Formats: sequence, structure tokens, C-alpha cells
Amino acid sequence: MSRSTTMILTLFKKTPLVLVLIAVFSLGYAFRGGVVSSKGDVAAGHTAHESEPTTETVWTCSMHPQIRMSEPGKCPLCEMDLVPAAPPAPEKIRLVKKKPKYGCSMLCLPPMVEPGKCPICGMNMVEIEDDMSMGGDDDSQGPTLTLSPAAQRLAEIRVAPVVRKFVDVEVRMVGKVDFDETRMAYITAWIPGRLDRLYADFTGMTVSAGDHLAEFYSPELYSAQAELIQAIRAVKELADSDIVNLRSGAQATVDAVRERLRLWGMTAQQIEDIERRGKPSDHMTFFAPLGGVIIHKDAFEGMYVQTGTRIYTIADLSKLWIKLDAYESDLVWLRYGQDVEIEAEAYPGDVFHAKIAFIAPVLNPRTRTVKVRLNVDNADGRLKPEMLVRATVRSTVAAGGRVVDISLSGKWMCSMHPEVVREEPGECELCGMKLKRTEELGYVPLDASQQEAPLVIPASAPLITGKRAVVYVAVPDHPGTYQGREVVLGPRAGDFYLVRRGLREGESVVVHGNFKLDSAMQLRAKPSMMNPGGGVAAPGHHHGEGSQEHGMDDR
Repeated sequence: MSRSTTMILTLFKKTPLVLVLIAVFSLGYAFRGGVVSSKGDVAAGHTAHESEPTTETVWTCSMHPQIRMSEPGKCPLCEMDLVPAAPPAPEKIRLVKKKPKYGCSMLCLPPMVEPGKCPICGMNMVEIEDDMSMGGDDDSQGPTLTLSPAAQRLAEIRVAPVVRKFVDVEVRMVGKVDFDETRMAYITAWIPGRLDRLYADFTGMTVSAGDHLAEFYSPELYSAQAELIQAIRAVKELADSDIVNLRSGAQATVDAVRERLRLWGMTAQQIEDIERRGKPSDHMTFFAPLGGVIIHKDAFEGMYVQTGTRIYTIADLSKLWIKLDAYESDLVWLRYGQDVEIEAEAYPGDVFHAKIAFIAPVLNPRTRTVKVRLNVDNADGRLKPEMLVRATVRSTVAAGGRVVDISLSGKWMCSMHPEVVREEPGECELCGMKLKRTEELGYVPLDASQQEAPLVIPASAPLITGKRAVVYVAVPDHPGTYQGREVVLGPRAGDFYLVRRGLREGESVVVHGNFKLDSAMQLRAKPSMMNPGGGVAAPGHHHGEGSQEHGMDDR
């Protein structure tokens, strides 16, 4: 036994057991560490690399800490440069997998690294994949934007083709029933006198042509009757006279007095009765010159009147006028002679028909409307003046906004009475005016209209600012690529806009999601609806779906 071994045994005998165990454990640990470290620097370095945590740099705004982006850039709220967010404390670093990204469905911002609400529009952001970001653009043909398939689904992009077709326009107007001014008459006193009796003695009474209205006393009328009787006697007395001048003078006096009585309102029968009776009458009866309804009674029994004093106002209600208010933007669809459907508040569900007889040449500056007058038959008396009505005009539109009416194509019409329509030229049986071809009144001939279908797009496609109209066109052979294009629009025709310039038949335009594309254009400082020259949009600016309904027609 060696001297060292003897010393170790002696030490074990003098040392407590606990201390011995501690010493043995320490020696074993040191020996194990030496063996592991002796495997080489490559293995040790590999182990250290595997233990390092992987993290991504998060960029934020010093003024708006809620903005957290995965890439550097500018704050979408204040345009300040983003700065790296403070890294987490070393003791909290641990192995993590790549964080998901969150995007706004309105594309207000690029993808963010934390969920929540969009700081611009307030919508909840949804988790997106890496391929949801916008791809590269090719602006050689105009400002374009490329979306991945996932981004297209997120933006809910839908397109529709640009087509040529005839579109129908429905113009709605409101108004009220009125008297036909051409069928109204005043009953006035033709000579001074006194009204001794009124047969039509209340307003609203219906009279027929030839009905007696009032009995009238006039000293001048009595004297004229006496003069007529004397002149007739003189003619009889001078019948055998050889003086021709006397006979002709007496007969001329008779004729003159008869004409004077006629001009004072007496009928031929009344004059004959006076001549047969041989004595004057102290009263004369007035008769109605036309049938209708007494809408005003301005005199009473016993009243003295002068020449021209109004006694009655009579209106024929078998035909009426309807006066409607048409907005100036609807005038392009209205034509003389068009058929109009009318519904009265008093008769719900019943439809009346009338023709446009007049479109006022001036605009009401206060209401921005134009009066449109209709002629309507009212033989049954159901319609009454001052009734409220709603009217609908349906027009078929050809190229250039011209109106097509197959029922009037090639016909001849009276420019004063639209109800008079004939197959051949001639004269109007009501007023004697020569008939005009319907093409002269603004209608498109049928044969030409078959080749003049207008170029139209859905009304939801253009983004309209009042002066400009922008559409987004799907680029052919490049799925997910959309090009912003400024176009010139005609009037709106129902659910469509007529296109004057900027589009071709067969192209596809975005009809849903176009505001999202425009928002993305603004974020990328490219030309857009609100920024035609490009550049950064105003902070906090946002527009939502559906605001195109408030746009104005770009004519």
C-alpha cells in the first residue's frame, strides 16, 4: 500500500461521512464537465446557436404607440417615420414561432402584427396569411395595383363587363290635378243692368251648354228692343214706297238693331220672339255658352253690374291638366307625347294614363324643377282639381341619351295635341295644325335605334367626386391586377351610367370593392379618386362603400 493511499484512508477515518459524500459528488461533476467540453469547439458552438431565441423587429410610431408594423415606413396617422419598438427584457427572451399578421378588410393600413380595431375605420382586424400583402405593380399603362388571391377574397372584389345595350329609365314625379285652362270661361255682364234672378245660385253646380243662368234687367236693352220694333214697323209701312233710299234705310236700321241685341248676349230665338210679340221685354235671360261646373259665383240677386262685371266662372272637367315637377337631371329622359302612368292618392292601386303635352321652357330656381303638363281624360269625373298624384315615365335609352318609343316610331303627331297620332301626314282635327314626324319631336327612329345601343357600366362601378369619375379596370391576362382609369360619363340611366369616353366594350370594371382599391392606392401615394396627382392622403381620411350614390353626373 502506497503512502498516498494510506493518507486517504486515514483521512476518511477522521472525517464525518457527510463531508465525504459532498467531496465525491464534486469530483464527479468536474470530471463530467471536462469530458463534455473535450468534444470540441464546433459542438459547443452549435449548442449555443440552438439556444438563441429568434424574434422579429416591430416598428412603431413615437406619437401613436398603437401602430405596430412588421416593416419600416411612415405612420398612417401622422406621417412620422416609424422607429423600432423597444426589445423585450433579456430574461423574457424565449423560443417563439413567427407571429401572425392582422389586416383591415377595408385595406386602410398595411398588415399589422397585433389584433384589435383598425385605428382609421374602427373595424375589427382579421388574421391574414403572408400572401395577403399587395404584390408588385406595373404602372406603364396607368396606376395599377396587384392583389394576391387571398387579398382579393379579403377585399371582396367583384367585376362586371362593359357592354352595349338598351337600358330602361324610370322617372318618378309628383304633382297635382288642375283645370284645363282651354276649357274655362267667364260669364260676364255685356251691358249695365240689374240681376233680378240667378238660376245657378251656388258654387259647384253643374250646367250644360244652353242652360239659363240669370234674368237681367237693363234700360239700354229695353230701349234697343223698342227701337227694333219701330224699325220693323217702318219697313212694313215703306214696303209700297217708291223711294228706294227710305226702304233700304229702314231695313238697314232693323239689321243694325238685331246685330246690337246679338252682341249684347241675346240669342237669335230671343230676337225672333221680340219681333213676333211686337213689344219689348223688360228682362233678358242669360244662357250658358258651354257646359261645365260653376267654380266661382261672383254676383248675387239684386246686384247692379257694369259692362264686364264677372258673374260666373265655368270649367269643363271632362278633360283636365296634371302639373308635375321634374328634376332637371331627369329632363333628358322626357319627351313630348310620352305616355305617363298616374296614381292618385284618392284611388290607391288604380292607374290612369295621360300624355305629356308641355314641358316648361324655364326652371324654377328655388326648387330646381321644371313643370311638366299632362292632358288626361276625365269623362267619369273621378279626378278632381287639386288632387295629389304620383307619376311614372318609362323610357328606353339609345346612344347619346336619346329616347326610343317603338309605338311612335315613324308616326305623325300634332305638336299641340299629343293624343292625335296618325300613320300618315295631315292636319290635326282639333286645331287644324299640320302634323309633325315624331323624329322632329326628339324620338329615335326604330331602324336607327337597332344599331345605336349605348355603352354602359353598372352604377356602382364609378367613383364620382363631382368633377371626375374613376373606375378600376381588371387588367386582362394578369389576375388580381387592377388599373385606375378616369372616364367621362353621360347621364345615369336607372342602374347604369352611359359612358362617353375612357372604356371599351368587353373590358371588366370593379363594381364591388372599388373603394378598398382606391384606399390602397392612396396608402401607396398613387393617383386615386381623391388624389388625382398621387401623393400621401390626408391623415385620417377614409371613405366607405356606398357613397357613390351621392355623386353627381359628369356630363
